Amino acid sequence: MSNNDIKSLSSFVWSIAELLRGDFKQSEYGKVVLPFVVLRRLDCILEASKPDVLAMAESLPADMDDDARDTLLSGVVGQNIRLYNLSRFTFASLKGQDAKDIHKNLVEYITKFSGNVRDIFLDKFLFTDQLKRLNDAGLLYQVFDRFTQIDLHPDAISNIEMGYLFEDLIRRFSEISNETAGEHYTPREVIRLIVSLLLVNDKEALTGSGVIRQVYDPAAGTGGMLSIAEMEMKDLNDRIRVELFGQELNPESFAICKSDMLVTGHNPENIAFGNTLTQDAHQGNRFHYMLSNPPYGVDWKKYADPIKEEAADLGREGRFGAGLPRISDGQLLFLQHMISKMRNDEQGSRIGIVMNGSPLFTGGAGSGESEIRRWMLENDWVEAIIALPTDLFYNTGIQTYVWLLTNRKDKDRRGKVQLIDASGERFWKSMRKSLGSKRREIPQEATEEIARIYHDMLNGNSDWADVSKIFDTTDFGYREIRVERPLKLAFSVTPEGLEALRGAKPFAKLEEGEQAGVLEALGRLPVGERWMSRDEFERALSGALRAAGVKLGASVKKAVLSALSERDEDAEVCTDKNGNPEPDTDLRDHELVPLNEDWRAYVQREVLPFVPDAWVDESYTDAQDGGVGRVGYEINFNRYFYKYVPPRPLDEIDAELKALEAEIAGLLQEVVE
Repeated sequence: MSNNDIKSLSSFVWSIAELLRGDFKQSEYGKVVLPFVVLRRLDCILEASKPDVLAMAESLPADMDDDARDTLLSGVVGQNIRLYNLSRFTFASLKGQDAKDIHKNLVEYITKFSGNVRDIFLDKFLFTDQLKRLNDAGLLYQVFDRFTQIDLHPDAISNIEMGYLFEDLIRRFSEISNETAGEHYTPREVIRLIVSLLLVNDKEALTGSGVIRQVYDPAAGTGGMLSIAEMEMKDLNDRIRVELFGQELNPESFAICKSDMLVTGHNPENIAFGNTLTQDAHQGNRFHYMLSNPPYGVDWKKYADPIKEEAADLGREGRFGAGLPRISDGQLLFLQHMISKMRNDEQGSRIGIVMNGSPLFTGGAGSGESEIRRWMLENDWVEAIIALPTDLFYNTGIQTYVWLLTNRKDKDRRGKVQLIDASGERFWKSMRKSLGSKRREIPQEATEEIARIYHDMLNGNSDWADVSKIFDTTDFGYREIRVERPLKLAFSVTPEGLEALRGAKPFAKLEEGEQAGVLEALGRLPVGERWMSRDEFERALSGALRAAGVKLGASVKKAVLSALSERDEDAEVCTDKNGNPEPDTDLRDHELVPLNEDWRAYVQREVLPFVPDAWVDESYTDAQDGGVGRVGYEINFNRYFYKYVPPRPLDEIDAELKALEAEIAGLLQEVVE
């Protein structure tokens, strides 16, 4: 089936949704149409075997074990499909019944599916509720009749083509209901790129007989990533056995994904429902390949407690021991979860995950994000990161990146990370018609080129100087050191200073008489005098207080010194009781020293020539490292692939502004006339 055929089929299904206008909200269209599409697909698959299934069911003993019964009845369906239906109806025979009985008959039809399918329609799609609403609105038979007109048998539309159909429908429903299609679907060409990158170095290992590989997606959506991964692997070796695993939180997406597993012969129990981050349905499992497109910038506040508890209780033995990202973005939680499922055997695991730019550089040294990056890079799991073109996704035009990780790096890649900037025009083409925010796509030839750049480890040479660069893992690390400068204060009694003192909390808490005593003592100090040494001012202040018979508590004295002081470069340095310079917190600065450089040499070269009185606070340290400063990691693509674009000439800009002014003046004249 061509893309045009799929578009045409999608448009026909979309026209069915138009029947719902007025009786259903636009945001509810998908809850009716998507389960009907799944139901019609299953009906087309099961129709031919229906008589044999009913005959087999009739012959089986009533007290037979349920699992054995399911196995025998599914076996009659054949094609390694793990479902059946014991209703006497098919869509064709339902159409021949009295239209007024359609609701009763459809409910019977759905409830006679095998248990794994009943769960999809009754618990996840809540389809019987929608059927009742349709029936009450007098629309049920019209909608049902339209679905009988399309052929969704695998001979007419393949599994991958069904994926395209769901992709287009979900996008349309999401657009009219202001939902985020990207939470449910990843563009197919992006999935193909990720799969190509995961497999390009494993082609030999995947050939031959007896090869078994397990593939996992912790945010499976409707299962597109899993199905394309299997397809690409079977293109390499049609004898390979691919076992698919996943978990999905959205009920409708889960129902579609599980349905796909049922009709393609996979174990539907491998697709779990629920929140991967709080309820790991595949706990203890390890997988050869993992790929995912977790939600971008979605906060995890509402389920933070179990995640924080796991991190605190299990540490590095759990999934989130490396660190917790900020509460507003959970992408790195998914990546840590996937890393926890890498196989610790000779084959190891490969991970491909697409995320936005935040996980690359958000968070300074010591933050959760930086500590997660540090953990991954110091364990040498990150193999490559690829910057994708903008405007690829249905719900956002932002820049995205594919991360590739493995715990079995080839010798040449050990200690290295390859960065590939595939965002340029050579790697994308414009679409004839935008689909939501999606205005671009990655053509097949670009996918192959990116995979080759990665496979060949091209490193900034010849034609690839601005596309691919290879770095040591330590190149992304830095040591954040705290640079202090001495506190220099001058003191004087001024009206402004006295006003500031009156507003200070410690002074305001004094009794009225005590306040008057302090102000009287300060009035004894010489008018217009400016002390350039704190020690000298404190001696003068002590004398004035004694003369006035006033004693100051420590907090009030501190308030007096603060109110009557101001920074002055010509003043003496303030020192502590040991004679050491006190730091001026307003002048405090932090320098990022490359991890592979000695911080002393860096300070000598980059700091002291400009501020000779500065020093490094050596107590500001990293608990893990034990050295001076705090270790952080960030991966800033712009730093490595920045291309300077000179501004347009002023004459050109001026001419454009004059042309716009003339156009506006002309439009205003038309309005006046």
